[in-house]
Amino acid sequence: MTVRLTGAEALALRMTSLLLRPHPTARPESVAGVVDWFGAMQAQDAASGLWSLGVRLPGRTQDDVRAALERREALRTWPMRGTVHLVPPRDARWMLAVTGVRVLAGAATRRTQLGLTEADADRAADVLGEALAGGGRLTRAECLATLRAAGLDTDGQRGYHLLWYASQRGVTCIAPHVGTEQTFALLDEWAPDPHRPERDEALGLLAHRYVRGHGPVTRHELARWTGLTVTDATRGIAAAGDALAPVEVDGAPAVVDAALLDAPRAPVDDVHTLPGFDEYLLGYKDRALMLDPAHANAVVPGNNGIFQATVVRGGRTVGIWKRTVGKRAVTVTVQQLTPFDAPLRARVEAALARYADFLGLPLRLTW
Repeated sequence: MTVRLTGAEALALRMTSLLLRPHPTARPESVAGVVDWFGAMQAQDAASGLWSLGVRLPGRTQDDVRAALERREALRTWPMRGTVHLVPPRDARWMLAVTGVRVLAGAATRRTQLGLTEADADRAADVLGEALAGGGRLTRAECLATLRAAGLDTDGQRGYHLLWYASQRGVTCIAPHVGTEQTFALLDEWAPDPHRPERDEALGLLAHRYVRGHGPVTRHELARWTGLTVTDATRGIAAAGDALAPVEVDGAPAVVDAALLDAPRAPVDDVHTLPGFDEYLLGYKDRALMLDPAHANAVVPGNNGIFQATVVRGGRTVGIWKRTVGKRAVTVTVQQLTPFDAPLRARVEAALARYADFLGLPLRLTW
């Protein structure tokens, strides 16, 4: 039987899926648990990725999250759409294999634009594989220097492309920062026990995890998030079987984690201060449930793909915030997209104080 949901009910369930409200069956209490719940979490900006985890692990600090990443509870690489995500280490290889086919096929055009050949890219992967073997870990600058020493041109965007290609091929992965510098390691060494599902099983895992962490969603949303075709998205939903349940959202067909059907659907007046690159908005193409189209340009100025950090009330975006992290304090400026009364301002300040505690710094707040 298909359950019919209003937009408000769907939003309430979606915020539960996103682990921004109590879930009836799942309570991940570790970095590994949160990342496994989502399957993959946007993490192209390292600091944003840390807070995406921190906001879902109340009481943990940035140092706690960094220590978990050093323990390899999750790693960063380029699966979905060739974009950096946090993924469970043992799932990284099959995710790259399943979602990277179309991205790698389209990379030839980009290499031509950059003046690189496929042989250059393959050689770069080999060079980095040799340099990192035996537990090695190199910063981005050291990786580029290694490539140049091997006779490869890294000027302009060539260096980025070669680093991306080596990870997309499953040779390297992004290890945690050392200080402010990104580092790279061998994927085989950071994920020595990879899961190797058959393709249909892999599609089912992708579908289940995406829907579990974002639903209710459509098969088109799944296709967009993974970078797969709608045909593969449909196959994945079928492969997930009874783990997913059909629903209608304002009359449109969608799917949701079956375990979520018993979750409360009433709107909740909660307040969150989320990072810009969070699954809350980036996990969807149609963001109308969470974001008034009139405010879209404030959240993504010029539609340039750079998302501002958001203030969220009851699942709806009501403001944005910018932060400057100093040695002695974190300074945050809040811009209201809808009017804040005094009680809401106090709740936003409390939410931002939790972010400051996460960093281990005092908060300086301006409106």
